[in-house]
Amino acid sequence: MRNRTQTIINLFGLTLGIACVVLIALFINSELRYDRHFEDTDRIFRVNTNGKMGEEEFLAGYTPPPLGKALLEDFPEIESYTRIYRPSQKIIKTVNDNRQQLQFIENGILSVDSNFLELLAYPLQAGVRSTCLTDPHSIVLTDHMAKKYFGTADPIGKRLLIEGTNRPYTVTAIVSNTRYPSSLTFDILIPVANSEDVRYFDWSWVWINMATYIKLKEHVPTDAEAIKHLESKFPDMIRRRAASAFDRIGQPYDEFLERGNRWAFSLQPLLDIHLHSADIISVITDQGGIKTVYFFAIIALFILLLACVNFMNLSTAGAIGRVKEIGVRKVMGSGRRGVARQFYLEALAMSTLACLLGLVLAYAAIPYFNQLAGKSIDFGTLWANGNWGFIILLVLVCTGLAGSYPALYLSSFKPVTILRGKKIPTGFANSKGTRNGLIVFQFSISIALIICTMVVYQQLQYAQRRDLGLDSENVLVISNSNRLGNQEHSFREALKNLSAIKNASATTSLPGRGAFGDFYVPLASAGDKPVVEDITLNSYLTDHNFLPTLGVSLISGRNFTKGFNDTRTVLINETAAKRMGYKNPIGKFIKYPGGDAAESYQIIGIIKDFHTESLHSLIQPFALFHESSQSYDIPFSNIAVRIAPGDVPTVLKEIGDLWKSFAPNIPFEYSFLREELAMQYEADQRVAKIIGVFSTLSIVIACIGLLGLVIFATQRRTKEIGIRKVLGATEGSIVCLLSKDFIKLVCLAIVIASPLAWWVMNQWLQDFAYRIDIEWWMFAASGLAAVTIAMATVSFQAIRAAVANPAESLRDE
Repeated sequence: MRNRTQTIINLFGLTLGIACVVLIALFINSELRYDRHFEDTDRIFRVNTNGKMGEEEFLAGYTPPPLGKALLEDFPEIESYTRIYRPSQKIIKTVNDNRQQLQFIENGILSVDSNFLELLAYPLQAGVRSTCLTDPHSIVLTDHMAKKYFGTADPIGKRLLIEGTNRPYTVTAIVSNTRYPSSLTFDILIPVANSEDVRYFDWSWVWINMATYIKLKEHVPTDAEAIKHLESKFPDMIRRRAASAFDRIGQPYDEFLERGNRWAFSLQPLLDIHLHSADIISVITDQGGIKTVYFFAIIALFILLLACVNFMNLSTAGAIGRVKEIGVRKVMGSGRRGVARQFYLEALAMSTLACLLGLVLAYAAIPYFNQLAGKSIDFGTLWANGNWGFIILLVLVCTGLAGSYPALYLSSFKPVTILRGKKIPTGFANSKGTRNGLIVFQFSISIALIICTMVVYQQLQYAQRRDLGLDSENVLVISNSNRLGNQEHSFREALKNLSAIKNASATTSLPGRGAFGDFYVPLASAGDKPVVEDITLNSYLTDHNFLPTLGVSLISGRNFTKGFNDTRTVLINETAAKRMGYKNPIGKFIKYPGGDAAESYQIIGIIKDFHTESLHSLIQPFALFHESSQSYDIPFSNIAVRIAPGDVPTVLKEIGDLWKSFAPNIPFEYSFLREELAMQYEADQRVAKIIGVFSTLSIVIACIGLLGLVIFATQRRTKEIGIRKVLGATEGSIVCLLSKDFIKLVCLAIVIASPLAWWVMNQWLQDFAYRIDIEWWMFAASGLAAVTIAMATVSFQAIRAAVANPAESLRDE
């Protein structure tokens, strides 16, 4: 009560710091809890494919269809396996006799083996785990999907009709997978036995589109060395079992390996999938990154240190006001331990109160934090599984960090010395340099976070501004147009008749949506041989309108042309042309080794490189095959539509009406290509926003401490300021006197923070194949922002002191 200003500043800084730490702790706890609710997690592994074809290498969380069965039969260590396949989105309808039929487009469908819910034991609300997927026409829903289709009625036994099938599926179980975070998320489960794609490729060891999970037997060791020993047996199995499949595609397995290629499988622990899969390709699992967890843990530690440093600095700076108190206590018999205990108890009381207020603040902020982080964190998890111990530890850490320095320092005062004029003993603890060092430490952290925010923001802006080799503006995408069946071509032509439509193209995929990958053999011709024996090409099946619709440039040769027979022609990008190594690729042939031995494609054009993936990845060899080639079977297609700039809602209505005239019972689904490309950086955008928020809070906390020290400094120099004003000093000179020392400290913090932030951001940028250079002006702008904020903080109190009436401060002399 006697030191209200200091108490309020300390309490506010600690409360804000603890609230930030609690939010970050909830985020980290959520990340670390992925998949931990399953039984026998230490015995469950995902099988990954480690491949190399020509110059292309990859590590993927996918495997060929026959692998699971082969592993079970060849290795007695394995107890069971289950496979997962993600089909394209489907329209699902209710089958009701007396009620209105409901239908929705669903993306979260997984086709799984019948034992999926036995190996990965998601909690069931209804149904029998061992039998709910044995019938090929059974379907399992999550609890929120059951409410979506059937409301409050019992869904068990109800029927749903899935697009592409004539026989309804019967609901046999309800899964509750929303309570626990899992790397494998879904809305609907159906038996993989009904998947035509999986049945068709059941023989193939190179069609890697399924995830395979295995469970080891109870007695089998699961340490890293034992797993490596098990993996060392896989090559012999692959040679025995996959040889016929490689022969079938025209790639004898031994020759495939002799050319430097690789086809191997490895085991990844289930608990590592979410946080340790940065280099593993998968669209089936939710894969975060352990770097993000480490980064936010460091930010939490720094923010906590900032808040505690405020407490330390203000406690020691205000020691002069408590010198007489400490001296009297010691004269009355208190020892050093007793005085130190008093200050520890004060710090404990302050930390406890700040923690309670911080929890209230964090609870109020959790909805906004969830929205910012793209999470659904339940604040109640803070008290689950003994996590309440974290709160106690947080209070004790704050007490130790904030209380130790002032307790040890203030308790060291000698009563004889300090009762003579209330002078503070000299030494390290009370030195101005110590307090200044703590200010520099605070602002170094804050400025480093500001620089990090600046670099992340600039990289994301670069991703938006970079020439991607295509024009994504005003490109509308109508997804899964294959639902139109034989009318797809007619619909495409009808689109072109609309006045606002400039062009339209059918394509199996688009940038940002993935591509079909396979390897091809470049064929030699007279005097012009390729430099590679085979090459992996990602590709789309499309038509002659693809290049003009997406604004992709043709460098040489010709485009697919209406009226030509382009069934056996191909367009390749610059990277593929360089990789093949022809002197002139136009007119050369590439051969697909599978299927018909005579199946080869003539290169008719070279297109400019364009990004089909995010800037995290290098541009890979890419090709466009004509839709008439049917070189592979993709169960879905899209129509890309270039629309004229203008009244977009009117154009969308016209296209929607046209769609309904062709397919009145199928929902019209669309998106914009530019928005889809931007979504590739959604995770990076979230990280940038979170860093921005916490860097702002860190500078606020640092400025709170700075404000407290300025208040303390002006109070100590009240009479000096009064004398200076009596002798003619101006308000401006007084403000400069009180401000300059603090601004010097902030400038020193900029010098210290800059190399630290440069190193951290240079490491972060390594995840981008195409990235910005970290330039000097980013440090200058961040430093200027910090100086401006600090100057505003200091000037607020300095101006108050400068304009005060000197008579008030000198009248007691």
